Amino acid sequence: MATDRLAQAVRRQIGFGRLLPLGGAEDGAWIAERAAAGVLRQAAAGLPGVRPGTLRLSPAEPGAGGRPAVPMPPSALPPGPVRISAEFEADAREPLPVAAERLRSTLAEAADRRLGLVVAAVDLQITGLLDGPDDGPRPEEPSGELNGAGETTDTGEAGTPVGAAALAVAGVTRLAPELGGAARALRIVDTGPGDGAGAAPGRHVRVQFAAAADHRALDVARAVRAAAARAAAAGAPGPVTVAAVVTEVVRGPG
Repeated sequence: MATDRLAQAVRRQIGFGRLLPLGGAEDGAWIAERAAAGVLRQAAAGLPGVRPGTLRLSPAEPGAGGRPAVPMPPSALPPGPVRISAEFEADAREPLPVAAERLRSTLAEAADRRLGLVVAAVDLQITGLLDGPDDGPRPEEPSGELNGAGETTDTGEAGTPVGAAALAVAGVTRLAPELGGAARALRIVDTGPGDGAGAAPGRHVRVQFAAAADHRALDVARAVRAAAARAAAAGAPGPVTVAAVVTEVVRGPG
């Protein structure tokens, strides 16, 4: 029923979370909070003597990142540094400040090297002590990236010039729509003088895709933006802008 489909889409969007800014204002790239948190949690799960728990990401300095170079997607946070807040349990045989520093360094490094997030602070809260080393995450928390390609919505976008260009970028596993539940992975909008007061002719493209875990998400998004802009330039009424959205980080074959 339509009501059931709507409820499912709403639940999926809530789980999807906000879009976190990748890089700086000029990069025009975002990543789903769920995907970013999964990557960070998986990195933390690899630490001996630490069991990660709840992990959240939030703006650290609202308004500090400047004006985005492209229109922001729905639910996107403006450019700027983020704050990582995480709970964890630690092996009682190790000094807690030492365990906390290891976790803090791991999270900050993963955010930079694997994602491209600008991190201003990592806030940690210890919630318990372990009887011995424990490398695994809490059962109720996702342990990391998705395995495989996940669900695929085939809307024929891969065969379009922009879709094909995005898929050809190294590190892109598939077009992966998430915004609005059943939204399309590609959105192309042309503007012109008749589209509102002060509107300048141009074309805006929004690309949603899954990135491979062995590629830095920001680097992939930058390459997607460049490829999509070239492909969308043909017949554009004016300059082309592109917003790249990483909806998933995928481990294994895409």
